[in-house]
Amino acid sequence: MIGFDLTEEQQRMKELAHEFAEKEMRPIASEFDEKEEFPWDVIKKGFDLGLMTYGIPEEYGGIGINDILTHCIVGEELAWGCAGISSSMGASMLGVTPILLCGTEAQKKKYLPMLTVLNKQGRPPLGAFALTEPEAGSDAAALKTSAKKVDGGYVLNGTKHFITNGGIADVYTVFATHDPSLGTDGIDAFIVEGGWDGVKPGKKEKKMGIRASHTAQVHFEDVFVPEENRLGAEGEGFLAAMQTFDHSRPGVAAGAIGVARAAFEFALAYSLERKQFGRPIAKQQIIQFMLADMATEIEAARLLAWRAAWLLDQGEPNNYAASMAKVYAGDMAMKVTTDALQVVGGMGYMRDYPVEKFMRDAKIMQIYEGTSQIQRLIIGRFLVGFG
Repeated sequence: MIGFDLTEEQQRMKELAHEFAEKEMRPIASEFDEKEEFPWDVIKKGFDLGLMTYGIPEEYGGIGINDILTHCIVGEELAWGCAGISSSMGASMLGVTPILLCGTEAQKKKYLPMLTVLNKQGRPPLGAFALTEPEAGSDAAALKTSAKKVDGGYVLNGTKHFITNGGIADVYTVFATHDPSLGTDGIDAFIVEGGWDGVKPGKKEKKMGIRASHTAQVHFEDVFVPEENRLGAEGEGFLAAMQTFDHSRPGVAAGAIGVARAAFEFALAYSLERKQFGRPIAKQQIIQFMLADMATEIEAARLLAWRAAWLLDQGEPNNYAASMAKVYAGDMAMKVTTDALQVVGGMGYMRDYPVEKFMRDAKIMQIYEGTSQIQRLIIGRFLVGFG
């Protein structure tokens, strides 16, 4: 039996996230986008509400809401508020996910509680997922960060690129290779603390969109990592990354839906107020058709995202469904925000209105955590039996 009613818990989380997005994120979204600064005060408010820790089990200090569908519901609302701020909030949980999936009990007891209390600087602790490199984007298996085995652990050397929360994170999940000749079988995953010697922040990126998030390089220079900080067995790092994406891609799709919904709602309201030729432009059939397509595509994307989340919550494989959700929602967000700007017209192109920001923010949804092209490759391989 299929139903679409939210549980009481999911409804509470949706309302909590929406209220936070409306009252705390939206009022400052334009300012921090313009300044390209990280809004620590707002992040702290979200942290205090549990919006960054609810997925961590209660025994480690979190709320213990671990179903992926709830993550989608919350993620949509936060992205509706501001995609940049929500990206950093979500990326913190992304950094934690490999620990939840692959960590030992000792690793969870040590690191998960660290992410549920303020750090020594009195700031919300942040996680980060450090996979991408300057020469290893879509081809993640080509990463060059090295993990040299030494007595008692490993020494990491290399540079990670385009890392959300990079340089300001307290805990990183870092992917490195102990033997490049082994390809994916040579990749390991490690828990690395941001304050360790040799972990150095690099260039902070100046971005087209999601500018309130902090995206930067991270350099690892002779960083010693104890063997007990390796996640899983040696050579299982790439598997940990792919399992993480199965969990996170429905949430990325939900973020795209949130941005598209924000743009659609603005365009709809504007079309009812803006008059041309003596009547609201919403009375023009061509505008109605554009709005109808936007609303339909948003609903379709949400169904794909929820199905991908639901499959994983039922213990079923969701790789194929997650890629479908991610590619459709990412492409949809770009189209809907473009059409929303078109409805608003010349004023939409100006920074006085938020639709140009929505359009800039939407583009990343087709790129990060696997480009739209990579998602189509995954889907295609599944269909023809080569996946």
